[in-house]
Amino acid sequence: MQNDIWAMPRSNEQHAGMPILDETAHDVSWFEFAPMKLFYTPVALYCAWLSMRHMGITLPTNSNPGLPYSGLVGESKNAVLNQVTGVSRDWISPYILCLRWSGNGGADKTLKEALHSMKEHSLAFPLVAKPDLGMRGAGVQVVKSEEDLLRYIKAFPQGANFMLQALINEEGEAGIYYVRHPDQEKGEIISLTLKYFPRVYGDGKTTLKQLIKDDPRAGKLAHLYFERFRGRLNEVIAEGDSVRLAFAGNHSAGTIFRNGENDITNAMRDTFDEIAKSMGEFYVGRFDIRFGDFNALKQGYGFRIIEVNGAGGEPTHIWDSRTTIRSAYSTLFSQYKHLYAIGAKNRARGFKPNTPKELINAWWHEKQLTTHYPNTH
Repeated sequence: MQNDIWAMPRSNEQHAGMPILDETAHDVSWFEFAPMKLFYTPVALYCAWLSMRHMGITLPTNSNPGLPYSGLVGESKNAVLNQVTGVSRDWISPYILCLRWSGNGGADKTLKEALHSMKEHSLAFPLVAKPDLGMRGAGVQVVKSEEDLLRYIKAFPQGANFMLQALINEEGEAGIYYVRHPDQEKGEIISLTLKYFPRVYGDGKTTLKQLIKDDPRAGKLAHLYFERFRGRLNEVIAEGDSVRLAFAGNHSAGTIFRNGENDITNAMRDTFDEIAKSMGEFYVGRFDIRFGDFNALKQGYGFRIIEVNGAGGEPTHIWDSRTTIRSAYSTLFSQYKHLYAIGAKNRARGFKPNTPKELINAWWHEKQLTTHYPNTH
């Protein structure tokens, strides 16, 4: 089997450049895959109380006035990344925006324009293809060739935008949640989530399907991986080879999350404070990054930003299987306390939040698009 981003020899370190993964933790937390409506009900009730306290239902849409809806919902990934200016742009993994043309010949036209734009911006395969609108890793795939890209385009909803971004093929990924109030000079990192990509290892005898079923964590999420690898489930994985089961750094896609709050440094704070301030009226959100050396990241360098999430981003360390339900809700309540307080301060500065109707329309548009995205790989 050819080694690529999905397969590598066992001799390579599984999570190169990352802190050692705590293997003693539970495979999954009991609430990690609970129904979203059930899990977020207490958060919705708390937001209702904050709305009354601050006299504004949609104040979180005022927390980042420089972004549409403050990045709470329906934000363009391209538009958010475009807010990063000056030398801070050097931290971003290069990207382009593409329109999926509709009608007869629309897929071929889209491919032709995408290849032309790739050449203009010095992008080459492999690339990461992902929807411009969407959350939780929906529709993210690695495309390694023109054939892969055309296949992705054909599966993508017509009339919608997608991005192509340079692949940062490193094992290290993290989510850094940043907060700064408009009346504060310096921001703070309130959450650091380390993301570990699960793998199964071949023995030259066992099929990929059985390896997944036998793995302590993967076996509990087999439905995710069986769909993702449906064309390879009966493949026997060679001895010494590994198959990476997830690419998108999202817990719902099977990636393992760990709380890295004890590793937050002043150097990291300084770097991400500078990046956030380069974005103008940006005060709260999560930077998703990739890196090859965690020690370099702790010193404030050696990483690439692959995405910036505004008010809709979470402090994702809550999905560490060691996190208690009480701690998870405490974190989420603190997040929304910041969102409402910042939104109220920006309102006092003359900015206006979106109306409930505008917010609902944006949410509905994103939800409808998401149902038509290609499968996440």
